[in-house]
Amino acid sequence: MRQEILVKQSEAMAKHGWDAIVSCSPENFAYATGFVVPSQPLLRHRHAMVIVKADAAGSIFSVDMEETTVARNDPTSPVVIWKEFSEDPMRVLADHLSTLGLARSKIGIELDYLPAGDFARLQKFLPEAVFEGAEHVLSRLRQIKTKDEVALLRRLSRIADQAIGDALGAVRAGDSELDIAAHLTRNIYELGAEHFKLLIVATGERSQLPNVGPTDRKLRRGDVCRVEIFSVIGGYQAGVCRTAYVQEPPPMAEDIWKLMVDCKYRILEQVKPGADCHAIYLDFVEQLKKHNLPPISFVGHGIGLHLHEDPYLGETPLLGQPGKSAALEANMVLGFEPLCYRTGYGFGVQNKDLLLVTETGSELLSDYTNTDSLIRIA
Repeated sequence: MRQEILVKQSEAMAKHGWDAIVSCSPENFAYATGFVVPSQPLLRHRHAMVIVKADAAGSIFSVDMEETTVARNDPTSPVVIWKEFSEDPMRVLADHLSTLGLARSKIGIELDYLPAGDFARLQKFLPEAVFEGAEHVLSRLRQIKTKDEVALLRRLSRIADQAIGDALGAVRAGDSELDIAAHLTRNIYELGAEHFKLLIVATGERSQLPNVGPTDRKLRRGDVCRVEIFSVIGGYQAGVCRTAYVQEPPPMAEDIWKLMVDCKYRILEQVKPGADCHAIYLDFVEQLKKHNLPPISFVGHGIGLHLHEDPYLGETPLLGQPGKSAALEANMVLGFEPLCYRTGYGFGVQNKDLLLVTETGSELLSDYTNTDSLIRIA
């Protein structure tokens, strides 16, 4: 397990009076262990959890189907295995918590992930334990990245960036969106990602649609092409989006792109410890208003083990609490994306990157492709 992360959780327990934290979700399992149990995100009943005690000692709880996966990725941590078709996982978990001396303890657990029926049974099996929601605490811990997390996100952002750039360089007018996707997915794996999420290929009139996959639509002269992908390693993900045109840009495309580039650099200049997330978003909105372009409800967000994490550079306040805005802190990693889907000219544009909040400002992590100009497809 990742001892640095377990220590962070131990420190959080001291603040909240907890004796343990039980991480139930694939994201927080990966946060503690550094790997994902493959079938857990697909089948929620295949519980895989990490139990961390106040002294930062951790143990793993996993379904029998994934026992070999757990053993291969973490051969030294204590593991409790439950049998998928013959045991109640909540009974096995309760017994394990009791063995750890937690039967009468206060335990933080992810109430936004564990199904209500399972939680009810767990409470029944441990009637003297007190359970409290730990999801916001874990989310807050994940906002501040370790050096290893930053290094991984830097690598992932460059994988996604290069994979998109190489794919756009490999296609020509007359090729299809599926051809872009074929090059892109091969590139992602060749560059070292374990897999990917949210593959978006949107060309021509489809570039106005936020989240669409590739089709057999052929690339035509004057098309705008939006391509986005999230490369993934160890549960961590970095999303990058690039915008190109086919042979020649349509009217207004370069002017609108110049605005997106200006917004990119404005955001990089504004991001620093203590900067107000909502204020950065409002500045982006003002830039779009000058050109009569409509914004969406955010221009950036935390990223790491989720596609979107707190904090948001947008209308969404910190942790969903009305009237509160987040301040940036050093070692946060943000995905930021000056974009406009509905330009009014039949196309949409998007420039999505990752940045690191440093002690004095910001650092662009997805720096493989020069996006000061639109990319040209021959």
